[in-house]
Order: sequence, then structure tokens, then C-alpha cells
Amino acid sequence: MTLVSKSKLYISVLLAASAATGVNAETINEKIMRLERSLDEQQSRIAEQEAKLKTQAAIISEQKASIDQQREGLELLRYEVMMESRGASSVGLAAQANRAGDTPLLAANETNSSGQQKPVGQAPDKVEQAKPDIVAISDIGGVLTPRGKLIIEPTLEYSHTDVNRLTFRGIEILSSLGIGILEAVDADRDTVTASITGRLGLTNRLELELKIPYVWRDDDENATIPQLDPAAEVSSSLEGNGIGDIEIALHYQLNSGQNGWPFFIANGRLKLNNGEGPFDISRDSEGIGRELATGSGFYSFEPSITALFPSAPAVFFANLGYLINIEDDVDEVIGPMSTAGAQTIGKVDPGDAFRFSFGMAYSVNERASFTLGFKTDWIQESDTEINGVTLSSSDLTVGSMLLGYSYQFTRDVGLNVNLELGITDDAPDLVVSRIKKPAQ
Repeated sequence: MTLVSKSKLYISVLLAASAATGVNAETINEKIMRLERSLDEQQSRIAEQEAKLKTQAAIISEQKASIDQQREGLELLRYEVMMESRGASSVGLAAQANRAGDTPLLAANETNSSGQQKPVGQAPDKVEQAKPDIVAISDIGGVLTPRGKLIIEPTLEYSHTDVNRLTFRGIEILSSLGIGILEAVDADRDTVTASITGRLGLTNRLELELKIPYVWRDDDENATIPQLDPAAEVSSSLEGNGIGDIEIALHYQLNSGQNGWPFFIANGRLKLNNGEGPFDISRDSEGIGRELATGSGFYSFEPSITALFPSAPAVFFANLGYLINIEDDVDEVIGPMSTAGAQTIGKVDPGDAFRFSFGMAYSVNERASFTLGFKTDWIQESDTEINGVTLSSSDLTVGSMLLGYSYQFTRDVGLNVNLELGITDDAPDLVVSRIKKPAQ
């Protein structure tokens, strides 16, 4: 029974009592009026409370929507930082073809050139969302792709390397006196790689990745030997395109990242040998290639570990890995009609590489973010057996600055533009990648 019904019943009882006992009608009316005023006041307070409840419900609904939006932004930033750390540690396919495939051949001439390419990129976050939402990571799948989710990511990458080197071939008696030949080489190398990457969450902490690239390469090279009379100039222009080396990777999140700890992710990446390697391309009788390789020509495996540390509005990341290139018995004869005679290539062991990268992803607002970072690879010497003699190339240091921009158009569509600027002689001068990323 409602308060109003009870009041009316009470008034009726009073009227009946007054009629039965003869109580003064004026006294009864006063009581009725007081009860009616009390009833009106109670109804007014109830209306006020109902209005307050509606206002609080609207505020709670807005706060819930804001939390959901912040959670989505945090998930996006964690995903992009994860992609950044993988990109800084993953194998650049066409670049590795230059590094691991072409280097053994160049070792015989005691010259080296290298190119590296890897994507970078980060995504948006909200200034005050990383700390409160970080506790919920174990419930939403952590920093990897959630269980049962499939992400398809198309990527377009452009790499340019400009090599200008003066090489001395001969015997150096003193630092100022040498007997031999000087060779000046100017080479421009351009590589475009279009790839499709799929990531599947096997569990909330285990992710499977598959990357299929298609590579276009174009090299222009001019070599001058000034000692010859007249000076000898050799120019070449080569192209190559085709499927690159397919990569398969597993990523496992080791911890929940709570209580102030960073996230640790263990990675294992296997690069196949399905692309056309430097020993698979067609060559003329002089041993000069008629096209460019699109694969490295070797299998490789890279274990690594990634650390992610959220500190709103930024996420810091680092990656440490070791690239293992698998030795292979090439057993190829190159240049049977060349003036130097046939060169029989036996076992080739491309140099392994230590890899390290670190950086920071910073959220500008809910949609935009940028990334700053650095990566370096120390590539050890490659051993090549030529005519029964093992020759070794020199090691290489490839260091690059990383700069990335990201903008999220909608929940499902985002765009990353990543720059990699070489700061060592063996690094590519410029790598630009564009990633159109669907969200989780």
C-alpha cells in the first residue's frame, strides 16, 4: 500500500471516529490539513529524489561510455606498440635478400652493402586511460590479439639506399702507399614491398602470425676504375619482382603486467626460403645476374623478447633478439666464361645478427599518436666457400632512427605512416611504410 493510500485511509478513519464520538469538527479538519501538507511535502521530496536518480543515471551512462571509449583507445595503443616492437625486431625480407643473400657473393670481392627495412608505428590513447585500464588487461586478452580474433593487416613499404663507396683492391704497404686498383661505386637501390599479415589469437596470451610479401626491386649501379687508361666505367640496371620469403611467428605474453611490472612477450619468428634467392636468379656467362632476387635464399629463425611499459600518456617499449641464418650448401657454378674463370660456390653461412631496439609511443589524443625510437643490428661476418676456399666478409652495423605517426579514423580503420632514417653507412637511407590497420 502506497503512502498516499495510507494517508487517505487514515483521514477516512478520523472522519468516521469524529462522527461516532462527536469530536469537534474543527479539530478534525486541522488534523486533516496537517496530514495533507505532510503528504504534499513527502510527494515533493520523492519527485526530487526521482529527478536526482535520473540525473545520476545519465551521469553513470556517460561515464560508462567514456570508460568504454578509453578502453578501446588503450587496446589500440597496446596493439600498435606491440606491432612497433615486432616491426623493430622482425626480418626485412627484401633487405635481408641484399644482406644474407648478396653478401656472400660480395665477400669474394671484399665489398659489402646492406639494406634493412622494418615498419614502425603507434596508435592513439587517452591521457588518463593507461593506468586505470591496465588492471583489466588479463580479462580482455592482454597486449596480444584476443582469443578467437583474426586481424588482417595490409602494408606497403618503400626502401631507398644510396651507396657511394671508394674501394681499394690490392696490397697496402703503408697507410699512404698501396699497390692495386681503386674502384668508385655509386649504387641506388629501391625496394617496394606489399604484404598481407594475419594475426590469430589462439589463446588470450598466445598469438599466431603469418606474413606474405610481394617484392619489387630496382638497382642502378655505376662503377669507375680511374687507374685504367681510359678510365673504365661499368653501368648496370637490374629489376626483380616476385613473392618474397614468407614469415611465420608465435608471440606469447609471459605476465599480466600488473603491480607496476612491464609486459613481457616472448617471440619466435621463422623465415622460409620460398622467395627467389640470389643463387636462383638467371645469370649470363660472365656470372652477372640478369635480375634481382626477391628472397634471401636462406632459412632463418629469430627468438626475441619484448618489454612494454605503460606510463600514461605514453607506452615505452624495447626488444632484444638474435637472428640465426641457417647455413646451406649452395653448390652452384657462376661465370664459367668469365675472365676470372668459373667460380664454384660451396657452403654459404650468412652472418647471424644481434638486434636491439627501444622507443616510446605517445598519445596526442584519442585518435592520434606518434612514435620515437631507435634500432640497431650488428650483423656478423658471412662465410662463403668459393673454389674450395672459405672467404669471410666484414661485419656490419645497421642503425636507424624510427619515427611513426598514427591516426584512427574509426574503430575498425586506422592509418600508420612510419619512417626509418639510416644513421650508419650500412643502413638504408630511408624506409617509408604505410599500414592500414583494422582494429581488433
